[in-house]
Amino acid sequence: MAKHVCPWWLGYFLASPIRRLAQKPEEVVSPYVRDGMRVLEPGPGMGFFTLPMARMVGSTGRVIAVDIQPKMLATLRRRAEKAGTLERIETRLTQPGTLGIASLAGSVDFVLAWYMVHELPSPETFFREVAAVLKPEATVLFGEPTGHVKQGKFTAELQAAQDAGLAVASRPAIRRTMAAVLRKAEG
Repeated sequence: MAKHVCPWWLGYFLASPIRRLAQKPEEVVSPYVRDGMRVLEPGPGMGFFTLPMARMVGSTGRVIAVDIQPKMLATLRRRAEKAGTLERIETRLTQPGTLGIASLAGSVDFVLAWYMVHELPSPETFFREVAAVLKPEATVLFGEPTGHVKQGKFTAELQAAQDAGLAVASRPAIRRTMAAVLRKAEG
């Protein structure tokens, strides 16, 4: 699914504690993630959001991290093991053109699509695959970085989400981010 993929070595910077000065992952996802949930995180990098979400879903929950880069997933697993959350995280290596998540159909409570849709060749395919795995009351938090993605691109991505059957439920204010909460459209 990659058009321009963030290089694996940049993942160390993106997972750095310094990033927490600008954005605390727990604050971003806490309105949406609860104990026992099944969470999907495409493009998790080295786990900046993954590890906190794994703590939040508790011992009965699961975070499924899907990435196209084996080195990102390997480092994520090492960090999760060190943090004591590895048993709550499933990593999946995807292939170009698909997330490879059809086996999750109708079983996901929350999807975090954070700062990665702009890297995909087809936001339309991405949002169709995401919509197919959502439970009826599930939520998607979709965000793009304001300094990297232009408003027009974000608007086109939102349109792709709507074309896939996802409706904008709200537009949360998140520092340095264009964001939308999406849910399956009724009807």
